[in-house]
Amino acid sequence: MKIKKVLVSQPKPTSEKSPYYDIAEKYGVKIDFRPFIKVESISSKEFRQQKVSILDHTAVIFTSRHAIDHFFNLCSELRLAIPETMKYFCISETVALYIQKYVQYRKRKVFFGATGKIADLIPTIVKHNSEKFFVPMSDVHNDEMKNLLDKNNIDHTEAVMYRTVSNDFQEGEEFDYDMLVFFSPSGISSLMKNFPDFEQKDIKIGCFGPTTAKAVRDAGLRLDLEAPSVKAPSMTAALDLFIKETNKEGKK
Repeated sequence: MKIKKVLVSQPKPTSEKSPYYDIAEKYGVKIDFRPFIKVESISSKEFRQQKVSILDHTAVIFTSRHAIDHFFNLCSELRLAIPETMKYFCISETVALYIQKYVQYRKRKVFFGATGKIADLIPTIVKHNSEKFFVPMSDVHNDEMKNLLDKNNIDHTEAVMYRTVSNDFQEGEEFDYDMLVFFSPSGISSLMKNFPDFEQKDIKIGCFGPTTAKAVRDAGLRLDLEAPSVKAPSMTAALDLFIKETNKEGKK
């Protein structure tokens, strides 16, 4: 079966130069973008129940732009005035620059890692080990950050400030695709929540990352495309190759 229509479970690219648009044009495929999940803040009441005082800390570690948004929005809701002396440690330069949305960017108080990996931010944090760090987290997270900070004897507190929830489909919303592409286990959970009687049949499923692949299989679904791979390090590269091969087979 030829692939003519693909649903990618991510927000629509902001750039006109996205590889997804190149794929759509190259193969005459319609690609829609529609997140299966969304991120929302916890309430101020829920945050208070964690009994954490943000103002007891002198530095914050941000792992994403979501973390920045929900940290500052919740602080505003709690009527907390973040002191000018607060330092910010970000997983990447992109995340660090996003802070400008909320505070004046000063290099002496904003630090970031070179590669976007938590492990590569640790040496910078260790240089400032006299600080008391606050780590805003999602309700779904692993212990990598905690383990690395504990290993280096960094004084820190973690607290949940936002959660991942299903972005429910509305009645009558279109869902007629030859292929679905997922990027997180939460996306698979949302698929099964929205469509409890979902039957895969000829629909192809692609995903990025081993945890998402496991979620696809655990849900009893057939995984047709798994990225990254040696040939295709990105989802778009993998999708390009997959559509090329599948549509070639469909012509036979």
